[in-house]
Parts: sequence; C-alpha cells; structure tokens
Amino acid sequence: MGVVAGQQRRSSAGMNTAAPAQGAHGPVIHAAPPMPSYIPPFGLRTVIGCLGMLLAVHVAGFNEHVTEIGLSDIRGAMHIGHDEGTWLIAIYEAFNIAAMAFTPWFYMTFSIYRFSIFMTAILALLSIPAPFMPDVTSLCILRAFQGLAGGCLPPVLMTVMLKYLPAPIRVFGIGGYAMSATFGPNLGLPLEAFWFEHVGWHWLYWEIVPTAAIAIAMMAYGLPKDPMHFERFEKFNWFGLLFGLPAICSLVIVLYQGDRLDWFRSETITNLTFWGGAAFIVFVINEAFHPSPYFKIQYWRSRNIQAALLSLVGILAICSIMGEIPATYLEAVRGYRPIQAAPVSLVVALPQLIMLPLIAALCNSRKVDCRWVLAIGMACLATSAFLGTWLTVDWVRDNFYLLQILQVFGQPMTVIPTLMLATMAMGPADGPFISGMVNMLKGLANAVAFALFSAFMRRREQYHSAMLLDHHGTHQLALQGMGNPIVQQLNPTSPDSGHVALNALQVLHTYVREQSLVLALNDLYFVLIWVCCGYAVLNLILPHRVYPPRAPAPQTPAR
Repeated sequence: MGVVAGQQRRSSAGMNTAAPAQGAHGPVIHAAPPMPSYIPPFGLRTVIGCLGMLLAVHVAGFNEHVTEIGLSDIRGAMHIGHDEGTWLIAIYEAFNIAAMAFTPWFYMTFSIYRFSIFMTAILALLSIPAPFMPDVTSLCILRAFQGLAGGCLPPVLMTVMLKYLPAPIRVFGIGGYAMSATFGPNLGLPLEAFWFEHVGWHWLYWEIVPTAAIAIAMMAYGLPKDPMHFERFEKFNWFGLLFGLPAICSLVIVLYQGDRLDWFRSETITNLTFWGGAAFIVFVINEAFHPSPYFKIQYWRSRNIQAALLSLVGILAICSIMGEIPATYLEAVRGYRPIQAAPVSLVVALPQLIMLPLIAALCNSRKVDCRWVLAIGMACLATSAFLGTWLTVDWVRDNFYLLQILQVFGQPMTVIPTLMLATMAMGPADGPFISGMVNMLKGLANAVAFALFSAFMRRREQYHSAMLLDHHGTHQLALQGMGNPIVQQLNPTSPDSGHVALNALQVLHTYVREQSLVLALNDLYFVLIWVCCGYAVLNLILPHRVYPPRAPAPQTPAR
C-alpha cells in the first residue's frame, strides 16, 4: 500500500494541521515540513478582510497628513517656530518610509493576521495622547513611533491583495492597492482640511481612532489566521536592521530638510548625507550576501523590475508635484484656506473610485498591453501639464478643474500598469520582497517630490523675482511705471504722502512675489511635460510585456 499524505483543513482557530503519513506497517514518524500559509476559499469573508486592510492603509495615509494641515495651530499651541514644526513632518516620514522596507520579514514571522491588527491598533492608540504632548520633542518621538506603525501597513496590503485574491481578479487587487497611492492622498487633504476648519486641530489626530476600530474588526473577521514562524528568528538579520533603519531615516530627513537648511551648506545635512549614505552602502552589501535578507538585490537584474521600480518613483513624484501645484498657487496667490482649496483635490479623488476599477478591468484583458495604457496615461498627465503652462495670477479654483480631470484618467493609467510590471514578472514566493521594495520606493517618491518641488520653486522664484526687479529698475522707476496706479488707489485712503508711498512699495512687492511664483510654477509645468513624455517613451521600450494572471486550467485525467 502506497504512502497516503493528507492535509486537514484549518481548524476554527485558523491553524494548519497535517495528518501523519500512513504506511503498511503503521505510522512512520517524520519531521513535518513547514506548511504553506493557508489560503481560504475566496468569498465574502475574504473580501471583508481585504477591504478592512485597505481601510487600515487609508487610515495610516490620513494620519500622515494631519501635521501638515494643522501645523500652524500645532505651532501656536506649543509655542514653536516654523523651522521646529517642519521636524514633525520630517521625522514621521523618515520612520514611515524606513518601516516599509523591513515590514515583510515581520509579517511573515508573526503572520499577516496578527501583525496587521497589532500595528493598526498601535497607530490608533498613539493618536490619543498626541494633542497633549508637553513639548515638540515628545511629540516628535510619538510621531516617530506612529510613523513606524503606519509604514508597516501598505506592504501588508499589497501582499494580501496578491495572495488572497484569485488569479482572474488579482489585477483588481493591484488597483485597490493603487488607491493608497492616488485616491488616498487626494481624499486625505480635503478631509483633514474639513476637520481642521470645523472641529479643531486636536481631532486631526483623534479622527482615525473610530475608523481604525472598524478596520480592525473587518480584518479580525475576514483575514485568515496564518501560523506564526518564530523559527525565522534563528536567521534574523540584525546587522541589516541596525544599518538599514538609520540609513533610510537619515536620507529621508535630508530630502525633507535639505532645501530649508540650504543643503550642503548645513553641517546637519552634510553629516546625515555622509553617514546615512555610508550606512546604506553597508546595508546593500549585507543584503546581497545574507541568507535572510530584507531586500533581494538580485531582483534588480530583471529588466522589468528595473524599469518598473524606477518608473514608479518618477510617476508617483510627478503625481505628487502636480497635486501640490494648485494648492500652492491658491494658498499663496489667491489666499485660499485649505477648506477652500479642497474641491480641487476632490475632483481627482472621487472619480477615481470609478476609474481605478475600470483601468484594472482594462489591464486585466490579455488583449491589452499595459505598457500602452501607461504611455496613454503619461500623455494625459503631459496634456494636463501643458494646459498648466497658461497659469496666470488671474486664475481661480475653477481654472484647475480641466487639469484635474485629465489627472483622473492619467494617474490610474500610469500607476496600475507600473505595479503590474513590477509584480507580475515574479512568482508568489517573491511577493513579500517585491512588496517591501515597491512600498519603500513609493514613500521615497513622495520625499523626492517634496525635495525637488521645494528646491526648484525656491530657485526659479528667486530668479524671476530678480529679473522682474531688474526689468523695472529701482523702486523709484518702478513706481513711475507700476506705482502710479497704486498711488492713485491709495490716496483716498490716507492723506499722508509718506504713508502712501510706503504702502505702494509693499503692494509692488506683493505683485512681484506673486508674479515670480506664477512664473516659477509655469517653468515647473514645462519641465513636467518633458518628463512625462520621456517616461511614456521609455516604458514602451525598456520593459517586456507582462500578462494578467489566470487560474490554471483543470487537468484532464489520463485514460
């Protein structure tokens, strides 16, 4: 009688059990090999678990923006300046991005089910005392731990969508993950602005607590209870963690604080760059040879992985910059408050609830080459940037709607194919490693976008301001040309000629500042046109075509 191997289905507690091998002379005792993670039959329960994971990631995304929106009130409550307040954002983002790189190892060890629920709970609980921190140092420490917890969730979401969804609809899971990169940021800013205006800055932190509780309940019900694998600690990569975590944090802080501190003229930026770069090189060398790496450097030998991951950084940076331009203009030139600029972001966010599934369905067809979908999406973004070059100081909120509508099509058409190129070229065992790299680079894309936007705008604004003042000459000559109408408007309000002249100079300064900002934004739109066109061409040439996954065909029994 041959050997019959059996595997029992998971018990109600969710653990795998294997029946002993039976032989002709009784049971034969062998060391049981590690069982693969249990994948339940696809159904409503699995859908609820995946949606709970998606909600948890959006909760983390909303928490990421709270300090940006309420920074002015936070500074006032803690009696700190603008420079000190920027460290709250930089430290959170640094630990958030660093956590993404190391998360896959931990959720493979502690199980997706337990790790996801625990990190979501930590994120919510740390939000409760945040408004009561006595000083900026304690709030920075608290936000660092929140960044670690929030950064752990997006890599788990990608793995959940790729692992638990059946092959025919796996691309829709990628579309769901893409919501965290496109839909989430566009929706998060208006929601945070609403809370800030109508409730108070304290609730910017507290708002995530009930939403996180709902996400935890959905995950507890729907996610499978995978077994834990503590034996993985025998090969724990301590060296990689000790070098990789501070290295990534240092480099992210450089990106967020570099322009404010004038880059390498600052001793802080110089030291962080040198020691962070050196630690990162050691980290990469260690990952190449360690038996249990956080990153598999060998993946970069794949042409598709190279093209997809580099494209992902550029595309997400482009989307982030194009989303930042309207808000910057409306607040700096037109004097809009965040709640007044919110409709511009909502125009992009809400239609993506429809566009993301549609683009996923399009890419799920084997007749459609996702590279062409990506190229058309980049063309939409390039067209949006071209229309943005007509920006003037007379624009209002309504003028941006056409640009935003083009981004409704362009953003999902670029992000979903890029994620397909990165994930579909690898097998299921490679999912956690790809997830870590994709999510870390997604976070780095936002940091790169922030650094490029700040540096470019500062330099171009200074250039145009100098050119405008040089064109008009001295203030006296400028007032002869531009100032006379200003003086005529100010004369009825004040009989003091000296006071009128001073106010005229102030008004002229405002005009020059606004005009130089608009010209700088125009320059940025011109650069984005060429970058979008370049990415469209490169993604048609460099990566190989990938096809959406399909379920294996049933085997016909031999006759």
